[in-house]
Amino acid sequence: MPMNTQGRPTQAGTATRSAVATFSGNRGLDHEEALIFEIGTTEKSGVDLPAPPKHTSRLGGLERKMPIGLPGLSEPEAMRHYVRLSRMNYAIDSGIYPLGSCTMKHNARLNEKMARLAGFGDIHPLQPQKTVQGALELMELLGTYLMELTGMPAVALSPKAGAHGELCGMLAIKAAHDAQGSKRNVVLVPESAHGTNPATAAFMGYKVKSIPARHDGTVSVDAVKSALGPDVAAIMLTNPNTCGLFEPEVAAIADAVHAAGAYFYCDGANFNAIVGKVRPGDLGIDAMHINLHKTFSTPHGGGGPGSGPVVLSAALAPFAPVPFVAKTKSGYRMVEDTGVDEAKSAFGRLTAFHGQMGMFVRAMAYMLSHGSDGMRLASEDAVLNANYIRAGLSDLMSQPFGDKPCMHEVLFDDSWLKDTGVTTLDFAKAMIDEGYHPMTMYFPLVVHGAMLIEPTESESKASLDAFVTTLRALASAAKSGDTERFKGAPRLAPRRRLDETKAAREPKLVYTTPTKSAAE
Repeated sequence: MPMNTQGRPTQAGTATRSAVATFSGNRGLDHEEALIFEIGTTEKSGVDLPAPPKHTSRLGGLERKMPIGLPGLSEPEAMRHYVRLSRMNYAIDSGIYPLGSCTMKHNARLNEKMARLAGFGDIHPLQPQKTVQGALELMELLGTYLMELTGMPAVALSPKAGAHGELCGMLAIKAAHDAQGSKRNVVLVPESAHGTNPATAAFMGYKVKSIPARHDGTVSVDAVKSALGPDVAAIMLTNPNTCGLFEPEVAAIADAVHAAGAYFYCDGANFNAIVGKVRPGDLGIDAMHINLHKTFSTPHGGGGPGSGPVVLSAALAPFAPVPFVAKTKSGYRMVEDTGVDEAKSAFGRLTAFHGQMGMFVRAMAYMLSHGSDGMRLASEDAVLNANYIRAGLSDLMSQPFGDKPCMHEVLFDDSWLKDTGVTTLDFAKAMIDEGYHPMTMYFPLVVHGAMLIEPTESESKASLDAFVTTLRALASAAKSGDTERFKGAPRLAPRRRLDETKAAREPKLVYTTPTKSAAE
């Protein structure tokens, strides 16, 4: 096999890993790892626990009658098992994570270190407030920064994620209408909205009226005006929108909505594109959730809890939920009683406790380490990176709304794949063989075969060049008729392509031990 100067096989002499048979099933340092149910036993454990003392059961006859039957491994085996599984996964620490509308940016370890400080990581929501003054001060400062960045006078920190924040904002809007004695039952939602927008409105009992997008992917103020009426409670609009475009008539839309007696809810999932550049409150927005786990590091909650604070306009500030932090002469306290003068919320408490402390700390560390100029620069770089990818691919891949500047994400469609025999899914699977996680596919729904790419500000020019060059090679292969490269992909992943429709309709949720045949 020919070798290059670094001792690595050259492309001409390289066999695919799947074509090399090994006795162990391992492929070099990539180990074939079985399920823990297949390799563990109920008699083995990596920890020694003392027998529980005798006690009186409080389960009222609902105690487990049989052993739980979970498999165990020794301590080193357990460590190896999960490390090997982690090597099969893709993460932001492995490479670019181009999921559109997800803002999968680098999460600085400084943020993690701060979140693990004992004064933040070890506290309990039921501790006496006098023992958590530092945590309350951080929450109050975080809220102040969020209000400054958005130009809003009030903030609710308790929502746990974006959709939860949507619910919070819409409940505040409903409470405001109820206080006015206004019985409105319709919410306007653009066709390009995140799916959680109409779901939240429907969950609250509202009728959802769809607003079509214009040929350029944006919402027309005239379309909004034609849909407004005395029954409309609010509009739920994303800006920048899910097509990666800034809504040019957003201020005019806000004016029209307010003139009709309705409120403007903005989905803040794409806030990373405008932090430090535009304040949503200045655009006439009444409520907006902010995904701390996207805009301010920790992509998607780091696989764990998210956080979706909601900022509110002066009109909705009196209807913010409890609890919230109040700064007094004697220190900080959580206002939790709706009977207190400071808390006139019409819908009271949104959730049991006051949010995700770890996410608050990470976001605060991000803000303090960047500063106002750094956060503005991050937004500028996020937009620059998306446009760099757009410029590098627009001659090969088609854009549904024309080759024009985008915001933080660039949207392609599948019209350039017509007559190639290659689908959007095929293209995405081939990206896995090249070592890249696919972009967001088939969203937004207003674009057929959508491919939505958001590089964020984290990526260097070298990283973007490698990504663009790879996608150009795949696009050229698709157009040249090399369908075999795509139909069988991925070949180099730990697992091959599955029947995703069958997997969704017939998921195997319980492991069953394979039965041995009579011949065995």
